[in-house]
Amino acid sequence: MGSPRDIRRLALMALYQLDARAGDDTELIRSSLDDTDSFLSEGLEFADPSSKLSERDRDHAFEIASGAFANIEAADTELNELSTEWAVHRMPAMDRAILRLAHYEMTKVEDPKPKASVNEAVELAKQFSTADSPGFVNGLLDKVLKRVLAQADHAAGSAEI
Repeated sequence: MGSPRDIRRLALMALYQLDARAGDDTELIRSSLDDTDSFLSEGLEFADPSSKLSERDRDHAFEIASGAFANIEAADTELNELSTEWAVHRMPAMDRAILRLAHYEMTKVEDPKPKASVNEAVELAKQFSTADSPGFVNGLLDKVLKRVLAQADHAAGSAEI
């Protein structure tokens, strides 16, 4: 069984491809996740190289990527509101994919762990993007985190009434 970090890395790879292909070729993109040996030969490291990602892990990664891709409009709207310097369409494609993935995890998955999503996104930016990307990703997702936590507090307060 793969680690959550490794499943997230596969989800990022799939989301990046979904975005680049505008959602086309989903079967090809899903099948690309099956060749994890090629990832290693190309220098992509997993959290635990000795663990094998099962077909269930790869399916789960693709489900996450598909959910994030379906949520692009909502993610981009919020990211554009919060980013004062860069419109989402002007961001590097990898940063955009990392931000969209984290946004989806923070706002749409059951039992979200938003702080963990921010930390994982920063780690992905360190591995897959530019030297400036981890700080940029962290700063923007921190703003999303504050909104998510405020909404959770508000919802909890409303439930008590």
